Amino acid sequence: MKKFLAPSILIFMATATHIGAQNSAAAAESTKPSATPAQSQPALLAKGASDQPIKTEIYSDQAFFDTSKRIGTFTGHVKVNDPRFNIQSDKLTVFIQKNENEGLEKAIAEGNVGVVRDRPDPKGGPPTRSVGLSRTAVYTASDGNMELTGDPRVQQGMNTHVATSPNTVMILNQDGQLVTKGPSRTEIRQQPQDEQAKNEAPKQ
Repeated sequence: MKKFLAPSILIFMATATHIGAQNSAAAAESTKPSATPAQSQPALLAKGASDQPIKTEIYSDQAFFDTSKRIGTFTGHVKVNDPRFNIQSDKLTVFIQKNENEGLEKAIAEGNVGVVRDRPDPKGGPPTRSVGLSRTAVYTASDGNMELTGDPRVQQGMNTHVATSPNTVMILNQDGQLVTKGPSRTEIRQQPQDEQAKNEAPKQ
């Protein structure tokens, strides 16, 4: 599996555009998937709410970059590591912002999609993890929403939300909260009392 660090998309685009102004043949050649191991390439960087850089790493078997449209397409065992979410899928299409940050604008994951988002505990405890499964997922950086379509289901802790209609849409926001639009079924599970008491007992 080759590792492609998304920041290389931005650098690649800026370089290819400059070269294209001088030599269109060289620019066309630069749009071919890179065989260079991603470890030698920088990562896709954007600024978060805290004004600190956010690094997005994308692993895949193959990658193709369209410099004119600022789009990257990754296929084969795709895996995304990002402080805001983790994704696994068969295919991923990323759209790069045109502003000065040149960060991730939108990402579309397709095929056997798995999404993980963590919701911080306001009391400082461990975060609540949400795990979503679907055929398609769309992440939008402007609002931080992850939209799941295609028989989505989301597990939050011991509770599971399952779509009962192919048209149901589930949205995991940047705080790890779930919004479901359309018919669904919710399974609420509770630990046995003895097990729950054991987990809540103070450690010696």
